[in-house]
Amino acid sequence: MLGIGTLAKKVFGTPNDRKIKATRPVINQINALADEYQALSDAQLIEKTASLKERVAGGESLDDILPEAFATCREAARRALGLWAHDVQLMGGIFLHQGNIAEMKTGEGKTLVATFPAYLNALTGRGVHVVTVNDYLARRDASWMSKVFAALGMTTGVVYPQQPEPEKREAYACDITYATNNELGFDYLRDNMKSELSQMAQRDHYFAIVDEVDSILVDEARTPLIISGPAQDRSELYQALDAVIPELTEDHYTIDEKTRNVTYTDEGNEFLEQRLHQMGLLPEGQTLYDPESTTIVHHVNQGLRAHKLFAKDKDYIVRNGEVVLIDEFTGRMMAGRRLSDGLHQAIEAKEGCKIQPENVTLASVTFQNYFRLYDKLGGMTGTALTEAEEFMEIYKLGVVEVPTNRPVARIDEDDAVYRTAREKYEAIVEEIKKASVTGQPVLVGTTSIEKSEMLSMMLQQAGIKHNVLNARQHEQEAQIVADAGKLGAVTIATNMAGRGTDIKLGGNVEMKIMEAIEANPDADPDQIRTQIEESHKADEEAVKAAGGLFVLATERHESRRIDNQLRGRSGRQGDPGRSSFFLSLEDDLMRIFGSERLDKVLSTLGMKEGEAIVHPWVNKSLERAQAKVEGRNFDIRKQLLKFDDVMNDQRKVIFSQRREIMEAQDLSEIVQDMRYQVIEDLVEEYMPPRSYADQWNTEGLQAALIENLNQDLPVVAWADEEGVDNEDIEERIQNASDEYMASKAAHFGPEAMRQIEKQILLQTIDTKWREHLLTLEHLRSVVGFRGYAQRDPLNEYKTEAFQLFEGLLESLRLEVTKTLSRIQPLTKEQQEQLLAQMQSQRAALDASVEAAEAPESAAPTPLVQGFDETDQTTWGNPGRNDPCPCGSGEKFKHCHGSF
Repeated sequence: MLGIGTLAKKVFGTPNDRKIKATRPVINQINALADEYQALSDAQLIEKTASLKERVAGGESLDDILPEAFATCREAARRALGLWAHDVQLMGGIFLHQGNIAEMKTGEGKTLVATFPAYLNALTGRGVHVVTVNDYLARRDASWMSKVFAALGMTTGVVYPQQPEPEKREAYACDITYATNNELGFDYLRDNMKSELSQMAQRDHYFAIVDEVDSILVDEARTPLIISGPAQDRSELYQALDAVIPELTEDHYTIDEKTRNVTYTDEGNEFLEQRLHQMGLLPEGQTLYDPESTTIVHHVNQGLRAHKLFAKDKDYIVRNGEVVLIDEFTGRMMAGRRLSDGLHQAIEAKEGCKIQPENVTLASVTFQNYFRLYDKLGGMTGTALTEAEEFMEIYKLGVVEVPTNRPVARIDEDDAVYRTAREKYEAIVEEIKKASVTGQPVLVGTTSIEKSEMLSMMLQQAGIKHNVLNARQHEQEAQIVADAGKLGAVTIATNMAGRGTDIKLGGNVEMKIMEAIEANPDADPDQIRTQIEESHKADEEAVKAAGGLFVLATERHESRRIDNQLRGRSGRQGDPGRSSFFLSLEDDLMRIFGSERLDKVLSTLGMKEGEAIVHPWVNKSLERAQAKVEGRNFDIRKQLLKFDDVMNDQRKVIFSQRREIMEAQDLSEIVQDMRYQVIEDLVEEYMPPRSYADQWNTEGLQAALIENLNQDLPVVAWADEEGVDNEDIEERIQNASDEYMASKAAHFGPEAMRQIEKQILLQTIDTKWREHLLTLEHLRSVVGFRGYAQRDPLNEYKTEAFQLFEGLLESLRLEVTKTLSRIQPLTKEQQEQLLAQMQSQRAALDASVEAAEAPESAAPTPLVQGFDETDQTTWGNPGRNDPCPCGSGEKFKHCHGSF
């Protein structure tokens, strides 16, 4: 018997079906224009763009011109790339333009889909941003799709790290700009640290199309983007505390793997207190519970986290004496990214690496709040439905499942669950052997570098030839992925496996052609292409006959989405393929989330060694466990966002104020209002309203005016006059301050005075905002404890953050007034000295900004010619204290000599 919901779906269709049905008439309109547009010349196609722009400027909506714009773009793609967009690709483009997420399976051509809404929205003259997950994809997509946009008379730009400023501004001025999410966020922060409008790179936040939207807006949204500068060096403290952690026993702390938290027990606190007193890190008579101990307690906690929660070769690797984090979602190295609050320093101490100084935050923003700046947002991915609730709640983005161009022919097998990890890995090796006998290519998905290398050793022992793709081999990623679909290929990969790159059956034909042309530069390229395309067809058919790509996953991830991404590598565009998950009760997900009951069931069934349980019910219970974890992670992100929203409202106020200041020609009125407000506050403080004259503190007011306005005014004498009240005195002070500032302006010259006011305002805002960010960080770290007093931490944070912001504005007025009243004209020598000082400060800030988000630093130039890191005979014979021959600038004993 059918349920009501199922019956309703049968009669009315699902909401997704209805959305797809609604696009059919529009797609028919686009298809109807195809012949007419094919007959146009290249020049007429560019003229179409000009006429569509005119119509938009004349008031026509983008929806009105959508069929013509899409038909124009489709024809341009056919001419520029030889690609003819399928109906489902047009459908995906329509959903993106409407501000939805188009969920399209791997291999459905999402890169081309983005060109349609990008072109349509760029007709408004406001820039469109296409966002990718890494710099390689941003450059690849920009150079590839720029051919389409050029055929339409549109300009394309690409933004990348360490780009020269003029080139960056040019890229943002283009009609369509390709960039990574990190670079966009950092440029937004950098722009709001600039002192002139002409230096700002981003012009608008109109429409962004986010590729791999789930990775960018969900996975990476847990950590904010931070631009920071160096703080004081505390290396010795980290090293001293690191020596204490190995002395702890299991009674001294508890670990909660679900929340990734560690806490000290009472015994642990007593032991620490004793040891810290002995080491002189905690003064005699002071306990860990005293407010003065906050800093030391914080660092001791971070040391424990570094040792017990962060594992080498899983969460980070040590490379050239540096701790490099590994992205848990993509398995890629995150060079330049550092953990905050001293945690990275604690890991450096643990690994015996050089400890880099901590950083102070100069500016920060979360991806959620950055992408919510856009008037309109769209996204594409192969997997978003599982996070549909989060996309709707946080970004107001609906998720629409776009049908595939051809039916999916992949066979998804039920999960196989083994008792132990050893049994599981043995079964995996056997399964790979079976597949390689038939020549079926296998992609083995693992969750960490460590596991990928362990499995690689097992395959070596079994004599199975294979490739390994993890963060250590990320430079060869494109090559390994290109070979992964060849007959008999076995590829072990962490979950970085080819996001944005297709695994094609029989191998990547374009890659083969490029290699052949490089090997024979004198041969005819067309002839090479024809030969390789012919042989490739036979290879492709052989792989299809063997069953297509076999995706074999060795573990379930916390998120169903990442599992689906791995599955989606196989069975693209109607190709055959199969996928299977091999699990054990010792896997992290199974261990942490309810494997006890399953273990009892398996014991009761009397399972033999090497036997697996395979049943749809197991899949269901695993999905429920994953949904629980996803729900918990969503709650964490939602909570983080609620706190960040408080700061975001303040950030918007500060950034818009800065922009207004930069746009304004004359700030004298703003400065005067600030001065008047300071005077009013001072008069109110020393001569309270509705008080008697004998209660006034006129001497205190006179001293305060010397301090804050740099003026010695006869306030005491004024107060002795008959019939004078505090309002009269306030007015006299205002008039005297106006005269004083007018004489200063005359001295400097009106033009110079306006510039001085602007620079002082901007510098003071920046300094105060940085101090405010630090205060908010500290408030955030302690406000959670208010929950113990039955008070809502979020409300407490909102209230106190608002009070702090009011304090910020008050101190801003005071500081600006004080500084302006004290400035004096400089001699020529002083001017030159000040200019040099400001330039060096600016350079230091720029360097810290670059370091904060620098991608991989360029390889050092070796001191020894022919230096090879893997061959010690090429290193020469350096002494332990000599500079390392690799050119890193480190001593040999601290660099390659420590290996």
